[in-house]
Amino acid sequence: MRGVDRTGAVAASGASSGAAEAAPRRGAVDPVKALLHQHRELCERAVDPLEIAAGLESHGFTDRSAARYRHRDVFSLAEELYARVPRDADPPPVPAPGPAPRIHPGWVLLTLLPGAVATGTVVGLRLGHGTARPLVALGGLLAVTLAVRAALGRGPLAARPGAAARPSAPVWTVCLLGYALLGDGLLDAVVSGGPDALPTGAPDGPWPAATAPVLALALACAPAAWCAHLLDLGARRRLAGSRGLEDFTSGARPLLLGVLALYLAALTGLLALTGAVLHEDPAYPEALTLGALLFLARLLTAHRHRHAPAVILGAAAAAEVAAPALVLSGRLPGCGFLAPPVATLVDPLGAAAVPVLSCGCAALILLAHALRTLTRASAHASVGGPE
Repeated sequence: MRGVDRTGAVAASGASSGAAEAAPRRGAVDPVKALLHQHRELCERAVDPLEIAAGLESHGFTDRSAARYRHRDVFSLAEELYARVPRDADPPPVPAPGPAPRIHPGWVLLTLLPGAVATGTVVGLRLGHGTARPLVALGGLLAVTLAVRAALGRGPLAARPGAAARPSAPVWTVCLLGYALLGDGLLDAVVSGGPDALPTGAPDGPWPAATAPVLALALACAPAAWCAHLLDLGARRRLAGSRGLEDFTSGARPLLLGVLALYLAALTGLLALTGAVLHEDPAYPEALTLGALLFLARLLTAHRHRHAPAVILGAAAAAEVAAPALVLSGRLPGCGFLAPPVATLVDPLGAAAVPVLSCGCAALILLAHALRTLTRASAHASVGGPE
């Protein structure tokens, strides 16, 4: 009996050990099943396999991860997950890569509104005299702000849902545009011992306003929207033709850089136009670096990456405002050491060095962030956001 017991115990032990080894093998026969249960909600609400692939990528999946599920890439894995999800009785149509971004006359017209309002404001400032100028400036500032808000509310530059709002970003944007308008004149006046008078809005006044670059930036809302539309369209086509996340990223990087270059080329043409019409310095370095910064910040915001643009815009605005503030603070007793660093930068390079360095460094940081985030498939997934 003891031998029988020992034999039975050994048999039972072997059986339980075999069962333990068989369980993983049964699970390993269909490794996708567990993944389907884990991401069932994503798979059920997806309208096509591309949306599942983007969702898996946002959860940290790579093509190497897909190999553990016996697939060559995440796109192939997403296709199987999409096919396995139970659907309605009627078979759905063949999955498409998703609707391409459409062009609506509404957002096309809205992108022209900031430039039109800014042009009217500049004309009013040039034709106005005396006390009428401050009123025109205040009214134009309010009207341009509302026009920009309307232009960014629809179309390819509209923020998609899915991230917490950052109300500080518009504030920093206004500060940067305000410095582009009056900052260089203020810094020149402060370094030379002024300012002795308030700005008059005239380019030849004691505190000149740079209206040409700001007007060009307002007019550039239209090409910015078209460039963002081209980015969305190219990304959707790239998603449809890619067979892996690395394949998509390698094609999305030159697409993003090309869109940025196209926007800067359009802004350069507008700067030349406004400078010639208004007989002002176009301020190419300051305006182009600021334009690149604002364009990249808006692209990231539109694709649900709102934290980094708000922080970088705030840092750039703080750096610009700090320059005249340090020079003015250096006039206080015992604070003379604050002014020389700014004077050392401005004396050989001019007041434009401050916004060029501030906005240029900030734009490079946002470009590096955009090349890492906007070249991912998850950044261009269809989420039902505004068109």
